[in-house]
Amino acid sequence: MNEKALQRLDYGKVKEALMGYAVSYLGKRQIEQLVPMTVTKTIRKKLDETAEAKTLLQQGASVPIPSLEGVEQILALMGTGYVFSEKDFVHMLQFLNSCAQLMKYMRAKSEAAPHVSAYAASMDEIAKLKAEIERTIRSGKIVDAASKELMKVRKRIILIEDRLKLKLDSLMSKHRSILQENLLSTRGGRYVLPVKKEHRKLVKGSVLDESASGQTVYIEPADIVSFQFELAGLKAEESREEMKVLSDLTALAEQYTHEFGVNVETVGIYDFLFAKAKYALAIGGFNVELNENGVIDLREARHPLVGKQMIPLDFIIGRRYKSLVITGPNTGGKTLATKTVGLLTVLVQSGLLVPVKEGSLFSVFHHVAVDIGDGQSIEHALSTFSAHIHNVIDILKVADSSTLVLIDEMASGTDPGEGVGLSVAILEELHRRGATVVATTHFTEIKNFAAATPGFENARMEFDRDTLQPLYRLRIGEAGQSYAFLIALKLGIPEEIIGRSREISTEGYSQGVKANDPLEDTGGEGGGQSEDRAESDAYWKKIAARVAVVEETSQSSEDESAAAQVAETEISHSRSLKIGDCVYVSALGRTGIVCETEDSKGVVGVMIERQKFKTNKNSLNLHIEG
Repeated sequence: MNEKALQRLDYGKVKEALMGYAVSYLGKRQIEQLVPMTVTKTIRKKLDETAEAKTLLQQGASVPIPSLEGVEQILALMGTGYVFSEKDFVHMLQFLNSCAQLMKYMRAKSEAAPHVSAYAASMDEIAKLKAEIERTIRSGKIVDAASKELMKVRKRIILIEDRLKLKLDSLMSKHRSILQENLLSTRGGRYVLPVKKEHRKLVKGSVLDESASGQTVYIEPADIVSFQFELAGLKAEESREEMKVLSDLTALAEQYTHEFGVNVETVGIYDFLFAKAKYALAIGGFNVELNENGVIDLREARHPLVGKQMIPLDFIIGRRYKSLVITGPNTGGKTLATKTVGLLTVLVQSGLLVPVKEGSLFSVFHHVAVDIGDGQSIEHALSTFSAHIHNVIDILKVADSSTLVLIDEMASGTDPGEGVGLSVAILEELHRRGATVVATTHFTEIKNFAAATPGFENARMEFDRDTLQPLYRLRIGEAGQSYAFLIALKLGIPEEIIGRSREISTEGYSQGVKANDPLEDTGGEGGGQSEDRAESDAYWKKIAARVAVVEETSQSSEDESAAAQVAETEISHSRSLKIGDCVYVSALGRTGIVCETEDSKGVVGVMIERQKFKTNKNSLNLHIEG
């Protein structure tokens, strides 16, 4: 999948959090390489494995994952001619012992966790190597019994060292009065006496060193030279025998290079698997159902980086409609809801359990295409609109029936009229290709398009009109509002400005209207113009008040079918519709205000929020008389 799309969905931040639960370099490496998968069978297997691992942890089990300390270097050096040291074999032995414990543990869990325990079946205890290491090395040192030759030379070393110490004790006792201190010293691996400088000629031997102050000289007595030479030769022979032991042990270890490598790889798999399980416990993740039909049905979903602070999201798409347009006020949660759907989708396709209620359903997509955030580049000085267009171009390159498309704030950053037209055209093209689309917007025209077009549906983020606080709950099947007028009014904008704002939003701004029509100014001169203007102002105040009533009625309705029922009870064909009447437009499922009376063909002009529609009178039901 596209790396930029994953970045916009905070996929990398989730991987960083997951990384904290891995303990080995291989586990962390697998997390670094983690990407969403597209084969449903593979995803199903990975999800079930993670769920099993989570269950084992919930049962209080302490899973004995072996440490890979020092193992990476050992594996890399096998077969290169390198002779492993005693420390290397200590790490090797610790690893093999831990592997044996892990294999025993997984055998005991074969019924409770068949998927997870199956990996251990490929591991090998490498018993022969383990036994040989235990026989030859203890506490990090090669034991005397590692070979007959080594045992023989070490016995000889002990004998010579005993003789040497006896001779040194005799010499120290003899020269005690001229020694700087009554302690044996060594220089260059050879025993010496610390003699006061002025008495150096009283001891026969070679001066090997002197102190920094020059007050002490370190003399190798002539009486012990032969012992020292013999001991040095024996030490060299000991080193050769130890190297032979290590070489033989290295050769044995290299016979099991493949088995050792499989064990290491399997431990990395287990570390990665249980890191996913620990992360699932941390975020409240559960297993989910999968399909390939573009159906998403989320129950009580949360964004994993927001956690319990987020109001749970219920979300459905892909059955009756494949495109959902979400509306609502700023900071109302539209973007968070959209990102939650996208992020949880790619996490599920990565084999991760996600914070949803059990029984939630996800679709497997080959592409997740995203336009969230302005995506501006300082280097290229792209405008917000240009950035959106570049993102849309990338989306159109991959969009098909197996693509989830997420677009935030459609039509933003440019002229609203052209932006809306372009947005609708893009939505139509994505729908034609069969893509699953979630888009957010503030624009009424896009909401109206979604309401009137098969395969599309509106949704809104709920908002408390009294407290002016978003509720962060998604209600599918209803279009939302930006609540700009309500928020502005409650924050202190004068009522007359709000009224004028509603006028402009309803009809748009004009300099004048035609004569004999309260919608247009006559353009005449003198007092007539003032009278017409006054009449027009009075008319628009009436219209503004009625628009407010309609908006309140629309907001308080539980659903569009209820509004339709109300309209049907108030139908009256005893008179023609007149300007100012509130009507229900059945084709759009919306209420509006009559702004143009019926013409010779029975066509009536209706204003729905900011947009003017013309429709046959037979499709209109009188809702409230003007």
